[in-house]
Amino acid sequence: MWQPPRNAILVGVDGSRAALGAVRWAARDATLRNAPLALVHVIDAPMPGWFQVTALAEFSEWQDRRAREFVELAIKAAEESAGEGGRAQIEGQVVYSATVPTLVDLSKTVELVVVGHRGHGGVPARGLLGSVSSALVYHAHCPVAVIRDGEEPARNAARAPVLVGIDGSPASELATAIAFDEASRRGVGVVALHAWMDLQVADVKEPFQDGNWDAQLSEEEETLAERLAGWQGRYRDVDIHRRIEIGDPARWLIEASERAQLVVVGNHGRGRLAGRLLGSVGAAVVNRAKVPVIVARPSPSGDRG
Repeated sequence: MWQPPRNAILVGVDGSRAALGAVRWAARDATLRNAPLALVHVIDAPMPGWFQVTALAEFSEWQDRRAREFVELAIKAAEESAGEGGRAQIEGQVVYSATVPTLVDLSKTVELVVVGHRGHGGVPARGLLGSVSSALVYHAHCPVAVIRDGEEPARNAARAPVLVGIDGSPASELATAIAFDEASRRGVGVVALHAWMDLQVADVKEPFQDGNWDAQLSEEEETLAERLAGWQGRYRDVDIHRRIEIGDPARWLIEASERAQLVVVGNHGRGRLAGRLLGSVGAAVVNRAKVPVIVARPSPSGDRG
């Protein structure tokens, strides 16, 4: 089976508006990284019974023609988005196989997979991921960027920071690495948000009346600063804004995403559901944030930058 260039950015395309939005974002990101861009459309086998009404040869010919049109359209969009200064190597491919297993397998050798929030594969509930993007977020072998098309970019979006959620887990450490790498390439700062919620006292209406909360908050701030110290030394060109909030991390990340150009979250956290492939915080942010979100899944090389 065809394999994309190693360390490429891979985009699944299906001709939808969401997929073209993913292609445009990926082309700009590939230019920043000087990485190859691989655009792929996967043709699934038809469901049994289809050929009772459609001849095999005619259907296959139409399917192949449509697939190549999708890829050509995506290549054109990528070239336009990369701009005159874009140096990304762009290639397109049609693959005949099952869509989700194929994209998951291809993710083993690429740097990043980029998908639209939802494409032509059905009409899920409002705000929810499509079936292909959802499967990749849960099962890909590298980070996955989910691009929501059709949303108006924030004012001065190009200068907006990269937002990352930090909870001290290994997944959030990988998310932090990705966030600093992306911010450095874009020439913007990082907002590192840690939302602290003590479940035993979460229902207290006025928590700061208790002096213990002030001491705990000071400890959380010190811990966050320690977690970021190494990254600040490594990326001296990136300004860091540390933000501590009390309450639901997903709510704070979604709120802060309105002033960011990109959000990076771990594929799971340190809470009671940390064993799941995508934690509740990450799932909420991917589904509700109006800007691109990268889910930090381990890359083939196991390292960033």
